[in-house]
Amino acid sequence: MNKDTYIFPYYYGEEAEQYTFYRIPKILFTGPVFGKLTCEAKLLYGLLLDRMQLSVKNRWMDSEGKVYIYFSQEQIAGLMGCGVKKVRCLLKELDDRKGIGLITRVRQGLGNPDRIYVKKCVSPERFKENFRTGQNDFSGKVQMTDADRCKLPGNDIEDSNTENNDTEYLSFYSDASEVKRKEAERNTYQQIILEHIGYDYIVDDFNRHMLDEIVGLMVDVVCSEQEFIRIGGDRKPLSVVKSQFLKLDVEHIRFVLHCMKENTSKVVNMRQYLLAVLYNAPLTISNYYSSLVQHDMYEGNI
Repeated sequence: MNKDTYIFPYYYGEEAEQYTFYRIPKILFTGPVFGKLTCEAKLLYGLLLDRMQLSVKNRWMDSEGKVYIYFSQEQIAGLMGCGVKKVRCLLKELDDRKGIGLITRVRQGLGNPDRIYVKKCVSPERFKENFRTGQNDFSGKVQMTDADRCKLPGNDIEDSNTENNDTEYLSFYSDASEVKRKEAERNTYQQIILEHIGYDYIVDDFNRHMLDEIVGLMVDVVCSEQEFIRIGGDRKPLSVVKSQFLKLDVEHIRFVLHCMKENTSKVVNMRQYLLAVLYNAPLTISNYYSSLVQHDMYEGNI
């Protein structure tokens, strides 16, 4: 066996549903106009398309409502396992200056990543045809028969033309399967967190509603799809925050609940307050209890 060959496990049952997938429009492989694009450029378009989800969450839109993304060449190179020089060539294949026109890049100044507008991947001929048909059918008050309505531009269906379906993606699972996967992932992490913090042992000692809110917040964080989480005014990488939250045990939660009980100042943003206390719990718990012991000794309570 080659030294670079690894032994990976087989799939059993429905285990394949545990993954998330990048989606690449099928028309990139079937449409003649996209025939000259390299496979790497088509893959990059799929990565850029996936990045749009983050833009929608962050409301990254210009004054005209067009969605844009930020995706540095270094980040792309890291995901695609190639050099930055190669990434530049692939972006040129896709852009509207030297390439096919699927993206528009707007420079943002020295040291800043370009603002990238990802355009819809549709057949130019079909777009023009639908545009003309739409003008003819919807301009003015026109009486349409049932037969006329059947000719209106609409979504392709599988029975009519699967090879030219602009909205069909290379995805192994439907949106319903993706929702199911996310629910299963959330339930799994919730069980892990409940066990780590000894929920059953401390639930009777504290306010159940408050404890459930903390658990829910922890699950939201570890299942988040954002790249960064704001903690105490700082943007922390999700991987770092997730790792920190999964380290929390029963004593950390006791410490957090004690801190909340003893806090006398008004909390304006409870979510941000809890995130900060939970994240810092492993770092501050020892000093907190040490200071309590010293205080009790000074007061003569020990």
